[in-house]
Amino acid sequence: MLRIENLKKVFGRTVALDGLNMTVEQGALYGFVGPNGAGKTTTIKTIIGLLAPDDGRVLVNGLDVSRERSRVMARIGYVPDAFGVYDNLKVSEYMEFFAACYGLTGLKARKRCQMLLGQVGLDDKEDFYVEGLSRGMKQRLCLARALIHNPPVLVMDEPTAGLDPRTRYEFKEILKELQGQGKTILISSHILPELAEICTDIGVVDQGRMVFEGSMDEILAQINVSSPLLISVSGSQQEALKILRSHPEVETISIREEDIVVGFSGDKKDEGALLQTLVEAGVKVYGFVREKGSLESVFMQITDHSGEEVVLIRED
Repeated sequence: MLRIENLKKVFGRTVALDGLNMTVEQGALYGFVGPNGAGKTTTIKTIIGLLAPDDGRVLVNGLDVSRERSRVMARIGYVPDAFGVYDNLKVSEYMEFFAACYGLTGLKARKRCQMLLGQVGLDDKEDFYVEGLSRGMKQRLCLARALIHNPPVLVMDEPTAGLDPRTRYEFKEILKELQGQGKTILISSHILPELAEICTDIGVVDQGRMVFEGSMDEILAQINVSSPLLISVSGSQQEALKILRSHPEVETISIREEDIVVGFSGDKKDEGALLQTLVEAGVKVYGFVREKGSLESVFMQITDHSGEEVVLIRED
């Protein structure tokens, strides 16, 4: 549905995109994340045709954005991170204005606008002036506007930034409903817990390159592997620490209250072998589990440039 191939963009001496590749499958709800300055906004502006790439291409349904921009734009709805100023326009007038931009007028336009306002929960705000709406209502109105021409692809840049928790929840439910209707959605956001809840796929961009791309199942598998082991033992921890220090797949060791926190690079089979070694050595293990990880923890690991590995052992 949406494919980016070797995308490059340079502003003066700043390399914004350095051979970015990305694939968003049809029907996906794709979370696009990265540190500030990683290239997210440049990528989005290139997708919607506001920036021309220096090299590479963006394809939407097989159409090259640079060569067939008008045809591509008919297939994309865009929700920016900031709502424009539309003084002295009522909500209904705002919607009908954009409907006319896509050739919809009269009764057909009014029905389409009313349906979309109902879908985003603004059906009772038709006669309200746009500038009088709350930020959350403006974002929902912006989404309704992006859906005027019934595009198969939605591109959203930080749509829930600055919204209160309830409004973010409602917006999130609308996105899940749209994805269930078959829309392909690309959403850039810094609110990683929300993306983890709703997205089918995640792409992490850093320094203008894609550093991780995969399904949420693949992300969750990486979360499980990257999270530390929490080992709880009865009595002295000394024997357990001795074994852990000499184990080749133990990268870090620390003490958190009564738990031994172990950075462990092995898989499930290796975990079982480690547990067996501890038990056979007479260590009384009553807790042995991977700490529950998060999308944030994987994000921090993927985008960490420190290159440092700290091993902390504290013995009581």
